[in-house]
Amino acid sequence: MRTVRLGRSELQTTRLIYGCMRIAGTWNPAEIDERRRREAFAALEAAVEFGYNHFDHADIYANGGCEQLLGEFLKVNPGLRERIIITTKVGIRWAGDADADAPHRYDFSAGHIERSCEASLKRLGIEVIDVYLLHRPDVLMAPGEVAGALQRLKEQGKVRYFGVSNFTPAQVALLQSHLGEPLVCNQIEVHPLRLSPFEDGTLDYLCEHGITPTSWSPVAGGRLGDPPRADSDAPARLLAALDAEAKRCGISRTAVVLAWLLRHPAGILPIVGSRQPERIREAVAAEGVELSREAWYRIYTAARGRALP
Repeated sequence: MRTVRLGRSELQTTRLIYGCMRIAGTWNPAEIDERRRREAFAALEAAVEFGYNHFDHADIYANGGCEQLLGEFLKVNPGLRERIIITTKVGIRWAGDADADAPHRYDFSAGHIERSCEASLKRLGIEVIDVYLLHRPDVLMAPGEVAGALQRLKEQGKVRYFGVSNFTPAQVALLQSHLGEPLVCNQIEVHPLRLSPFEDGTLDYLCEHGITPTSWSPVAGGRLGDPPRADSDAPARLLAALDAEAKRCGISRTAVVLAWLLRHPAGILPIVGSRQPERIREAVAAEGVELSREAWYRIYTAARGRALP
């Protein structure tokens, strides 16, 4: 499997990332029983078997339960930690945390960032997080305070690299102006049903500054899957364009969508979040396909729903 640089750092990753948001099969950690644990391990085993070496988490996934599951998986697979990259995120707090009347909110305060990092390390059972992301922009972000917290985590050997998620170019630039090292990635929603990053300067900015875009929900939350989600709003013309390319390449529709993202020169790394081993395997086919410029634009035009100017 080919590798690419993540940002301008020495960190290397496969071109597909395995997303662990759904591995617990529930968002309630109290519901993680032996059956769900076995299913989570089967998904993780499939990801390792099919060549994924980068695993994406967040502290809120099953309220820490997904991090805990990966930690347990690492314990029974000695030596695996040295072969994989672990990303996790901080910054979203649910209603009721830590006071009963606290609202759902975002929190980039230094204290929360540092406490959450410690908790993630403990749940994962590791000494250092490879890539630590700020999850969703905190409107009250004080960039100097955030940069100070991140630098302390780096100096303490708890985090190797930093990134962000769902940040605008201006928000990336603001934080970067206070941080003493380059951010390595921005995790954004980009796919054929969300074309704005191609058109609003987001990908241009990341490409210019050597920051790798990682794509969450690259198949639009299953709306572009094969078959598409029952409530999918994907237009028939787009599904037809994807299916035509899937037939030509001999791969699944999902793999075509991933290959479409991989084709972009910004170096987009899609995050594959299926819990089904067969789907995890099918996605890998995207790495062996480089769409022609014509094929890419057929899909893009179908997604736009109108001809190019």
